[in-house]
Amino acid sequence: MPGAEDDQVSTCLGLADRVSVNLEAPNEKRLPELAPQKDFSSQLMRPLQRAAEFRRNAAPASAWKGRWPSICTQFVLGAAGETDRELLETTQSLHRDYLLSRAYFSAFTPQEDTPLAHHPSVPRRRKLRLYQADFLIRDYGFSQEDMEFDRQGHLPLNIDPKIAWAERHLAGLPVEINLASKEELLRVPGIGPKSANRILEARRVRAIRDFSGLGKLGVNARKATAYILLDGRAPARQMRLF
Repeated sequence: MPGAEDDQVSTCLGLADRVSVNLEAPNEKRLPELAPQKDFSSQLMRPLQRAAEFRRNAAPASAWKGRWPSICTQFVLGAAGETDRELLETTQSLHRDYLLSRAYFSAFTPQEDTPLAHHPSVPRRRKLRLYQADFLIRDYGFSQEDMEFDRQGHLPLNIDPKIAWAERHLAGLPVEINLASKEELLRVPGIGPKSANRILEARRVRAIRDFSGLGKLGVNARKATAYILLDGRAPARQMRLF
């Protein structure tokens, strides 16, 4: 819906189950590299803002199936010289202020005889790391300030951003499973929103004593082992060889 008028936005919200304005770039500084004919504020951000306002302020009774559609956007990676930090700053704002449900990342591949033919291809792992980091912001209570960036403002390609955070903050201060809040549990690699809720439910019945029982609650023990305790005990694990 780039450039859509307010009435067009409201009409789309009543007919669709998902609406999208593809920003392509994270900000007005980067957009001219990709789409010099578009205005970032009025043509791209304005429809997203209006969609969010309708969802906040109007009852969805007239919408399709009685609920407002989700809102999403897409970014092209690597064609405009943007950094991962810039992208995550933007998606964080969109999730918080514009009710964004999903951000999609498309890795740029240069094509001959186009203005961007000289740009290098984007590593597929860069897209993976951005998806992982964006999910942490959207669903796990992280912020882009929690992410580890290199000097160029990019996420390291060789490590999951959640594990990178845990290595810095939990390796020497593991989380006590029987005492941790949901927010603290969500910081542990291998524990997601569903498994965090299952842990909290199980604790209401009795304390969790057996590490093997964590798997039944949906915990990925292989990822979580280095960062958790049960009643002050660390799980047995094989030491790293390298």
